[in-house]
Amino acid sequence: MTYDFFSPPSPEEAQAAACYSEQAAKRAAHIPAMVSNQILRPTRSVAVIGAGTMGGGIALSLASIGVAVKLIDVDDMSLARGMERLRETIAGTVKRGKLTEEEGQHRLSLIAPGTDWAVIARVDLVVEAVFESLELKQEVFRKLDAIANPEAILATNTSGLDINAIGAVTRRPQNVIGAHFFSPAHVMCLLEVVRSDMTAPDVIATLMDLGKRLGKTTVLAKVYPGFIGNALFRHYTREAHFLIEDGALPHEVDGVLTRFGYAMGVLAVQDMAGNDVGYQTKKAMITTRATDRRWSDLTLALTEMGRRGQKDGKGWYRYEAGERKPLRDAEFEQWLVGESARLGRARQSFAPQEILKRCLYGMMNEGARLLELGVALRASDVDTVYLTGYGFPKARGGPLYLADKIGLGNVLGDIERFHQALGNWWTPAPLLQQLVATGKTFAQWDAERWAESGGD
Repeated sequence: MTYDFFSPPSPEEAQAAACYSEQAAKRAAHIPAMVSNQILRPTRSVAVIGAGTMGGGIALSLASIGVAVKLIDVDDMSLARGMERLRETIAGTVKRGKLTEEEGQHRLSLIAPGTDWAVIARVDLVVEAVFESLELKQEVFRKLDAIANPEAILATNTSGLDINAIGAVTRRPQNVIGAHFFSPAHVMCLLEVVRSDMTAPDVIATLMDLGKRLGKTTVLAKVYPGFIGNALFRHYTREAHFLIEDGALPHEVDGVLTRFGYAMGVLAVQDMAGNDVGYQTKKAMITTRATDRRWSDLTLALTEMGRRGQKDGKGWYRYEAGERKPLRDAEFEQWLVGESARLGRARQSFAPQEILKRCLYGMMNEGARLLELGVALRASDVDTVYLTGYGFPKARGGPLYLADKIGLGNVLGDIERFHQALGNWWTPAPLLQQLVATGKTFAQWDAERWAESGGD
């Protein structure tokens, strides 16, 4: 039976997916035996490095559970901007009736801004939230290593950098861990806790517990480019961009994704976030990236054209002044036709189901690879990340849950077809091949590991 991607799931199917989602989130909090019985380290006081949007959100999240926070930045002006954003956020929350005026002021009182790093010597936990640059984060961690209490936990809020490399510049790599908050950190309910090869078990357990106290859905991951969430997301966005180069138009790709159940299509999301996000990193990688596969530089071109998205009034779409509704841009669509010709790609039309498979099946394949490598502990953890942090339609249950519903043999068949036609990005994950060969599902694979981990 062919899976119907575009009919809404029945009430029974939606209920089953909702039950799975709830159980998956509970399982994500169940950490391995190697760390589950650890004595937790204290987290009574925290320093947050960086008073930008992310750092401020993390500070506010910590203050919401009564933790005293030292918010540190390089100068008074940066701190003033950061604190003003926090005051505006609190005022908006009070206005919406989510907090009383007294509660809001109490939270703000727990956040002490400053430029003196010496206060770090007196905190239990440091969360670094500076610009996403390995060199910059290593510089920060060298400084932290020289100042912080020997037992303090040093956490980095990277969204995908190598935490092994960050911990390696310190004399205490066992105390270094990833704490990938999602923006805005005081609102988003997902937290990826990322262990390095050296992270101590009690440090892992402490961060998992802190995530629970913060009310976050906390998922444990291992070092890997992009960890769980962004590792899959790269495949999602990459194929969307390739489809555009090959003949689809932005509204066609996004239209298929919203028909499937996403609240927004991937290109509209990029316009909202900013097509310039990661521009310098992507630009720097051009000379070193693998030559055995295809790459798309469309977001670099958009940035250089001044089409960064909603903030420019144009990106993949155009936007009327003061409006966020994406509108087709005939001039840009014509540019895309010329860009395809420049790249030597003959434009073609795609069936909606083909667009959806190109966008989703790469995530499923990568999810299987993460399980095989131990980056994610369970298939349900992958689904939890996508349901809570990336807007995957809840009624579809998550990418790996959906793969089981479609049938892993069917998914693998299309991945093999894409591999033959499109190249190395579509190399089938060995675990996916193994599951198909043995007639198993991701759910069955999960059940075996759940039993091994002592789950009930």
